[in-house]
Amino acid sequence: MRSTPITTGLITASALALTLTACGGGTTAAKDASEKPAGKSIILITPNPVGTNGFLQLGVKGAETAAQQIGASFKLYESKDPTSIAQNLDAAVRAKPTIIIGITFSFDDLFNTLPKQHPDQQFLQVDSCAKTPAPNLSCVSFKEHEAAYLAGVEAGLLSESGKLGVVAALDSPFIHRWIDPFFAGAKSVKPAAEGTPLYVGGNNPFSDPARAKSQAQTLIGRGADIVAAAASGGNQGVFEAAAAGGAKSFGVDVDQCALSPGNVVDNVLKRVDVAEIAAVKEVAAGKTGGVKVYGLAENGVGVTALDDTLASTACTVAKSPEVVAKVKQVRDDIVAGKITVADPLAG
Repeated sequence: MRSTPITTGLITASALALTLTACGGGTTAAKDASEKPAGKSIILITPNPVGTNGFLQLGVKGAETAAQQIGASFKLYESKDPTSIAQNLDAAVRAKPTIIIGITFSFDDLFNTLPKQHPDQQFLQVDSCAKTPAPNLSCVSFKEHEAAYLAGVEAGLLSESGKLGVVAALDSPFIHRWIDPFFAGAKSVKPAAEGTPLYVGGNNPFSDPARAKSQAQTLIGRGADIVAAAASGGNQGVFEAAAAGGAKSFGVDVDQCALSPGNVVDNVLKRVDVAEIAAVKEVAAGKTGGVKVYGLAENGVGVTALDDTLASTACTVAKSPEVVAKVKQVRDDIVAGKITVADPLAG
């Protein structure tokens, strides 16, 4: 099989990259002319098919909106595995758009070398950044751990058993941003609280609702009355287990309370679309390179309890105004630097 300029030596590296937001499905063929298209254009490459994945849907929405605002055309290339990510990137580079966007840390290895090989092409990485970014690679990332801490505060205040769980896709430093701070937040208001994580794992850790449900059932069987979901496409399985077992849960990335009304307390939100739109505008205006990080202070992460629309959601925390008030106080303390949330990625 003939290797493309990108796939040579990089498919193996990209095989090591996994994404928190993976989901099942096929792949969109990425075939474009090698000549640079007229006018501005944006190509977004996902690490997996978008499907019903709320995080990737938000990424697509942000890229589409950004394209409209800068007067650019938009194309979506959906990948299904590390090999197709490399193939889609190769096709995108040959198409020569104004901006190529890669979403999640599945692009870390490829974006560590590819932009250096194509200095005239602008790249944008969303939700992560290569270790040594080139001047033509712009990045936006998030302080998910700050929002997870707030969710933990809610869980600590609302838990009756004091036993909490998290069902996560994989046991990795990045994914621990949804785990460790959640338990730390709970302990800050309920010192005796106990937290236990279980992992989906397997061949499809980010889109396996059946295994995610089984892990949640295990945690509930051990006495956990709140189980947070950090399993992407497997989250629905966690919600089902919580509903059947008389427990509560938390969603991630977007408002997932409506997926299981009466059973989801809140969500650890990540406003990918807002950050993506701002980044695309800057790149299009010639402000390229560097990393911009969005946390609570930048309103890039949060929980639904902080939103003005809380009352119209299906999130059960809306019925606990005292918990909402506490979360707002803790948010303000984090922003003011009175509370520092440890980042699992920092070691």
